[in-house]
Amino acid sequence: MKKNVSTVLKENTMLIVLAVVYVFFTIQTKGSMFMPMNFNALVTQNAYVYILASGMLMCMLTGGNIDLACGSFVCLLGAIGSYFMVIRGLGVGVSIALMLGIGILYGCLLGYLIAYLNIPPWIATLAGYLAFRGLGTAVLSANSSTGSISVKSMDSFLKVFSGKLFSTKMNTLNQPCMIAGIALAVIVVLANVISRASKVKKGYEADSAKAVLIKSVLEAAVIILVAYKLAMAGGIPTVLVWVMGVVLIYSFITEKSTVGRHFYVVGGNREAARLSGVNTRRIMFVAYLNMAILTVVTTWVVLARFQAANSTAGTNYEMDAISACVVGGVSAYGGAGKITGMVVGATLIGVINLGMSLMNIDANYQKVVKGVVLLGAVAFDILSKERAR
Repeated sequence: MKKNVSTVLKENTMLIVLAVVYVFFTIQTKGSMFMPMNFNALVTQNAYVYILASGMLMCMLTGGNIDLACGSFVCLLGAIGSYFMVIRGLGVGVSIALMLGIGILYGCLLGYLIAYLNIPPWIATLAGYLAFRGLGTAVLSANSSTGSISVKSMDSFLKVFSGKLFSTKMNTLNQPCMIAGIALAVIVVLANVISRASKVKKGYEADSAKAVLIKSVLEAAVIILVAYKLAMAGGIPTVLVWVMGVVLIYSFITEKSTVGRHFYVVGGNREAARLSGVNTRRIMFVAYLNMAILTVVTTWVVLARFQAANSTAGTNYEMDAISACVVGGVSAYGGAGKITGMVVGATLIGVINLGMSLMNIDANYQKVVKGVVLLGAVAFDILSKERAR
């Protein structure tokens, strides 16, 4: 069965909105949005959103649950990590391992409180939201007169989390970056063709061959364009590799694995899932353990980007992650949403942030715009469901 044009447009509404918004800001900034350095900025400045939102999506799938503590936990972990690396001199490898260990212990505790003691997720994470930033600030104040611990001397740490692969000078074409982009474009096109062929063979609903061709050409063009811009901006940011790794892993989990299907089932109807044999408590436990681990990864990226730990790190990160998920089509009630949609939502939020910054719009008005976008996305989700009924 082939999908009609209206169905295809409906499924790609936010992608169309993203394209329109990007063109709008490109015009308003007289082409500044299209400069290589701003393509690079879009990736590096919003990497934390993609990583945190991947974990937030898993939490929201279980029934619209969220994690309010992740931003504050970034602050605390950054303070602890910089203390280990700089003040105690334990080295990058040991410090990273200790940060991961702390994240896992916290995730296990949080998951236990939510899954087995039945404490509402927003209450359990609100406690962390209030406590972690205070603890992080205390650690920084006790070990630095400025309330900040610099990690600029940790070259290996910065190289892994905020460096560039095959680095070259600005405005000089980075050939490895272009080769990687072309290779990725070919892979995406082949994946689209193989996916459609598989659906047709099994008798599933699939896009027409023409629609797949147009989609593949557009996706390949976007990938090659981004690769070219990054190539002119000095190379592939290492943080992009981390983001792509996280996105691909969670895309596979949600779309191809049994565990991923259990997340959707629990979010759709938790009691029915339990009666069907799904261990709903374990799913809730894994969701928040997973969120804590991704928060650790986010901390590494953020700490390397700012090259210092400070008390403001992670501020409003939880809200950005939630916004990226909701704008990307993840249901606020649980049971529906895709990683690809979240990526579009996170990119849209990033484009809005960057575009308004380049236009020198006041930060307070930027918050207003993001709030309106979030409300509009939720309203669109509810109206779509009503029409479907």
